[in-house]
Amino acid sequence: MKLAIVGAGLLACGIVAALTGILPPEMIGSIFDRVWPILLFVIAITVVAELAATAGLFDVIASFLGRISRGRTWTLWLLVVAMAVVSTAFLSLDTTAVLLTPVVVGVARANGLPPLPFALATVWLANTASLALPVSNLTNLLAEHRLDSPGPLAFIQLMGWSALIAIVVTVAILALVSRRSLAGHFEPAPPPAIADRGLLIFSACVVGILLPLLVSGIPPWMPASVAAVVLIAVFLWRAPRTVRPSLLPWQLVVFASGLFLTVGALQSLGADAVIAAIAGHGDDLVSLWRLAGTALVGANAIDNLPAYLALENVANSPARLGALLVGVNAGSLITPWASLATLLWHQRLEAVGVTISWGRYALLGLCAAPVIVFLAVIPLAF
Repeated sequence: MKLAIVGAGLLACGIVAALTGILPPEMIGSIFDRVWPILLFVIAITVVAELAATAGLFDVIASFLGRISRGRTWTLWLLVVAMAVVSTAFLSLDTTAVLLTPVVVGVARANGLPPLPFALATVWLANTASLALPVSNLTNLLAEHRLDSPGPLAFIQLMGWSALIAIVVTVAILALVSRRSLAGHFEPAPPPAIADRGLLIFSACVVGILLPLLVSGIPPWMPASVAAVVLIAVFLWRAPRTVRPSLLPWQLVVFASGLFLTVGALQSLGADAVIAAIAGHGDDLVSLWRLAGTALVGANAIDNLPAYLALENVANSPARLGALLVGVNAGSLITPWASLATLLWHQRLEAVGVTISWGRYALLGLCAAPVIVFLAVIPLAF
């Protein structure tokens, strides 16, 4: 609800800016043309992920990982890490934070293991692994269209090595932090009970078909929307009570809409000149570190999406755009509000009775985020 309140406030500010002429009509039209396919994708992929989770898909996958790990805690943790990376890359960081977190906590508890190392892996990788594909993060979808050749291939060519470094360094730091908790063996728990196996199989097929389509070059909102409509139709037939308005991420849509309008108004008032003086210019490594560092600070100060929007116009080359994404995505590990996914993750942890102090979270992130960002920026300079 807090997100909805903030979003409504931002939307009100944007409307006032439009009515007073601060935000001219042509800029509003430009913002709408740019934003609607992105928000439509966010809505559709959220519905797909929620319904797939309701069918038990994530529970079954996690239970399968527990069995194939053969009772080795480190193996199970690494398999959960791999699942978090794939979930983030294809289904977005919010899906990993919201839907995967309670699943991995449940798997850890069912196998008699401490849940925090698994939960911490999901939230950190939700942020750092979101550099992998355009559909992994809302910021990536915005940035993709600023490339000379928009599309998944061009994005992967730009961000591939940076994403790989961010993921590997994240996993290495997490392994170091959690090494004592992950030692030893466990007795694998039995598979979860599935209420409707047909619905599970159908959902798995839809998701399996959707994943490659998201990186095929087709605008992501198209296959995601078709998948959402198909799943809604089948769920209305097999389990109508599960189809409800709360499936739609309306709070996020209101927040993002208000944010786009508000940032547009600030740019009309000349904010870009001030930001350019802070973020600098140039494609050499030091300049890219400067931009990524500015993005890291901005993300942890105000949230990664507004930080991206504020700095977007100074990211006037592919390398600088990549450095900006590294800063706002992989750098969002320090404050709770640096990423919406982090706040959603914490809500899910509280709901399942797992606690972590924000002080400890911030301290770990303060140690990890600068290292991850520093190393992940290096390939962009060459």
